[in-house]
Amino acid sequence: MAATASPGASGVNGKPRTSPKSVKFLFGGLAGLSAGLLRQATYTTTRLGIYTVLFERLTGADGTPPGFLLKALIGMTAGATGAFVGTPAEVALIRMTADGRLPADQRRGYKNVFNALIRIAREEGVPTLWRGCIPTMARAVVVNAAQLASYSQSKQFLLDSGYFSDNILCHFCASMISGLVTTAASMPVDIVKTRIQNMRMIDGKPEYKNGLDVLVKVVRYEGFFSLWKGFTPYYARLGPHTVLTFIFLEQMNKAYKRLFLSG
Repeated sequence: MAATASPGASGVNGKPRTSPKSVKFLFGGLAGLSAGLLRQATYTTTRLGIYTVLFERLTGADGTPPGFLLKALIGMTAGATGAFVGTPAEVALIRMTADGRLPADQRRGYKNVFNALIRIAREEGVPTLWRGCIPTMARAVVVNAAQLASYSQSKQFLLDSGYFSDNILCHFCASMISGLVTTAASMPVDIVKTRIQNMRMIDGKPEYKNGLDVLVKVVRYEGFFSLWKGFTPYYARLGPHTVLTFIFLEQMNKAYKRLFLSG
């Protein structure tokens, strides 16, 4: 007599039951949590620290801030440096979050970010930790030139308007403007970075030759405006992230100056 399938193993009409999408999303997100935290601890702290130091050093003796182009250059320098430092965690993050979408026999099964970094270095070589470093740095140059410079410029404009003082409301408004500018500027290079870091070998050859090849293939097969596909949810994510980043940064800078530089 044939064994009867248990209810937990099958769904309606004997078809295999799959996990709800919400459960898959939840565990897919948690899988890359440690990598996401390490990325923020390396990339974000490096870029913001370098930008703040260079901005203060290039501010005039009379308090005149650097011009917009100089702000953009400072942002580029900070972004490129931070991206280089944070690339290993970025590679681990992309692989861990993509793992759940792969067939079972192709999953890498990293336990956490440190397990991922060790295994990548051992199985594929240390240079693999910096795979996609160039497009990652290119993205960071664009993002930080747009984000940091547009925030500083927007804040300066709002203060000069006379309607704002240097408080959280001003920081919030400048951050939202910065997030909008950054979203428009960064989405194309973000697509390049992600696809290169997550690409696989096809018949012994990499899926893409370089970042330009990614852009050409995306425009050719998916259309020009696909470079900004998902603009609204991207901004919905980046906007609050930008707001919180700069509000916390401003408050910590004020606290540091009050506690250590005053008197």
